[in-house]
Amino acid sequence: MSAVECIFDHKSFCIVYKPEGVAVHAHESETLLDRVRTHFNSLEIHPCHRLDLATSGLMIFAKTAEANQYFSNAFANQTIQKIYLALTTDKPQKKQGWVIGDMAKSRGGSYKLLRTKRNPAKTYGLSFGCPQRPRLWLLRPTTGKTHQLRVALKSLSASILGDERYGGDKADRMYLHAYALRFSFQGEHFQFCQAPSSGHFFHEASLELEQLGDPWEQAWPASSFLSNPSEAISSAVNSITGAV
Repeated sequence: MSAVECIFDHKSFCIVYKPEGVAVHAHESETLLDRVRTHFNSLEIHPCHRLDLATSGLMIFAKTAEANQYFSNAFANQTIQKIYLALTTDKPQKKQGWVIGDMAKSRGGSYKLLRTKRNPAKTYGLSFGCPQRPRLWLLRPTTGKTHQLRVALKSLSASILGDERYGGDKADRMYLHAYALRFSFQGEHFQFCQAPSSGHFFHEASLELEQLGDPWEQAWPASSFLSNPSEAISSAVNSITGAV
């Protein structure tokens, strides 16, 4: 059983680093949920959201039924703020701004972005160029659709490096990482940021990422953040939010 990298341990939840290539749950091989339950010696622990198999980064696991309901509702109601890190190699149609549109299933388990906006996926991206290196993106999704970020960057003609499903160049991994989380729980405010620990090109970009500083202090539009992230969560949602 592989070790778990626990970033933060609270009596009601924990923040865990998910390695790329490890499934969260419901997989034929060892899952991150298996590892976390073994680490804490508890079968009561549940993931409050998902990340794709190839995506690394921060995840919230609930230790109690009450925390599980709270965080599941929080993700559904978009009261948890998230920032992702991605690398691309192709020139994007635009270097920052919103990508908004409905998403529909395509062939072979893929998704596509539509021009309609009935129930749209919403992502704001900031990118930073560096000579002779992949372009660095900070991505702020305000919805949680399956494959949302991967489809958003593909729609800008800049598929994520290593994301061959959506036309990205081959690489040692898919360069998408759940970089930062911010939320409130029981009246306390929590904020976490964790750089990726794997990937040749992420390591090359580490100095650039360090120089950017606090991801929350970048030039985000006010509309991409909640005015009151600690507001009460009332609706009951039992399903886990979509993976990105």
